[in-house]
Amino acid sequence: MAVSTGIGAGVGGRLVGVGVGPGDPELLTARALRVLREADHVFGPSIAPDAMGRAESVVREADPSIEVERLVFAINGDQAEQAQAHHIAAGRVIERLDEGEHVAFVTLGDPNVYTTFSHLADAVRVERPEAAISTVPGIMAFQDLAARAGVVVLDGAERLLLVSAVHGVEQLGEALQDPEAAIVIYKGGRHLPEVAKLLADSGRLDGSVVGELLGLPGERIGSVSEHAGRPATYLATVIVPPARPRIDGS
Repeated sequence: MAVSTGIGAGVGGRLVGVGVGPGDPELLTARALRVLREADHVFGPSIAPDAMGRAESVVREADPSIEVERLVFAINGDQAEQAQAHHIAAGRVIERLDEGEHVAFVTLGDPNVYTTFSHLADAVRVERPEAAISTVPGIMAFQDLAARAGVVVLDGAERLLLVSAVHGVEQLGEALQDPEAAIVIYKGGRHLPEVAKLLADSGRLDGSVVGELLGLPGERIGSVSEHAGRPATYLATVIVPPARPRIDGS
């Protein structure tokens, strides 16, 4: 673990959410790695004390010397269970902050977009409103997928809509009403066949791509039509480019 940052006990610590990218340790930014090495304590989300979280696995591969303490979150629980898990995790973080430590929390992607960190930070603020909390941005899965699939996400005055399909595809149906918008779908792996049908019905299936477990074991990348026959994992991303005119003008 890194040498202490010099924040003394009783002064109050700092909490920083660190985005570690979509899964490939080479996409962990130099800034993120520096912050993790300088931290007095690093936490990471997990589904169980004996289960390594995916963010932790990225950090371990990038720098095995960085120790990550696991905080258990009720990812698949109801709202009450999730809130209780956030409260318990925040209590552990606060213990370190009250010791004046510089604390980091690692998360896949970017800490300000669909991550556990925002809920953890809110829970910490309830108990320690004066806590210094910041974030280090991370490369997002759709950026990695676009690069590897050769997809131009936006051009000119086109718009980007980022939607979650964790509870179904209703938001996607609304987003598809805007033909000039690129659509990125997160957390919709189990709805992939339904997503593909909606895209086909709206004439947006061609050119749409899906990436699953990017940079991690089990990774797959390809067209939505190619992979629409079965659901994907939770960590799946779909990119639907805008409905651009064909090069021949049609």
